[in-house]
Amino acid sequence: MTSYTTSSIQGYEKPKRLQRLFLELRRNPIVIAGLIVVLVWLIIALLAPYIAPFEPLKQDLLVRLQSPDSEHYFGTDELGRDIFSRVLYGSRITIPAAFMAIMTASLVGSSVGALAGYMGGIPDEILMRFTELFMAFPIIILAMAIAAALGPSVRNLVLTLVVVTWPNYARIMRGSVLEIKNREYVKAVRSIGAPHWYILLHTIIPNALAPIIVYMTLDIGIVIITFAGLSFLGLGPEPTSPEWGRMVSIGIDFFDQWWMWLFPGLAIASLVLALNFIGDGLRDIIDPHLR
Repeated sequence: MTSYTTSSIQGYEKPKRLQRLFLELRRNPIVIAGLIVVLVWLIIALLAPYIAPFEPLKQDLLVRLQSPDSEHYFGTDELGRDIFSRVLYGSRITIPAAFMAIMTASLVGSSVGALAGYMGGIPDEILMRFTELFMAFPIIILAMAIAAALGPSVRNLVLTLVVVTWPNYARIMRGSVLEIKNREYVKAVRSIGAPHWYILLHTIIPNALAPIIVYMTLDIGIVIITFAGLSFLGLGPEPTSPEWGRMVSIGIDFFDQWWMWLFPGLAIASLVLALNFIGDGLRDIIDPHLR
């Protein structure tokens, strides 16, 4: 009977929330524009091998440092590689790495924050002091130290981003759980004898996910910039990799050949801005105070 009542209430609320969310999204053109840009980049990442005119690693010294033309839309680099193709293939590195880092960091951080907020007392103190230990260092400095220690590779860079970003999710989730666990509907579920794991997983966490989702959409832009920045410093993928940050780094050495750094830089900027538009729009929709 308990399970039936709880699920019925939750099942009644979810369609109303989703319907309101879709209506608000339709009224926000900035969010729609951001979603379109992100969707385009996702399609490019999936179809890059089919739409790129050249292999990203193919060298042709006869056309090195060639400006954009009808054959090489974004020009060529110092080794004659087609920059347009490399930008397209770069999305296959940056986007999956950023999403993997964000998903892992949010899962780890939210788990720590949920346990700390629900248990309280000494476990809360221990978990949050451990979290603050990571937050005591500037993100970029800590990321550089970890990436340098692990060595340059995409996998190590993703692990680095997880280590430096999970504490923020822990603090956000902890604050939400502390607020929600004393509400009337949680007390009602607790009064009918529901176990702690059920209360936490089925009652508290689903209602605490809204700020986490908003922060994820905003944080993924920061993760992409950090990923590109570490690659720019030589702490990311191998030098021949068509990664956007690494391409900008190489382009700086040939600053007069503006196409070498401009187009990968625009790729980073367009994706980050689109994600920020989505995050700002979701924050305005989900946060009742802003509405």
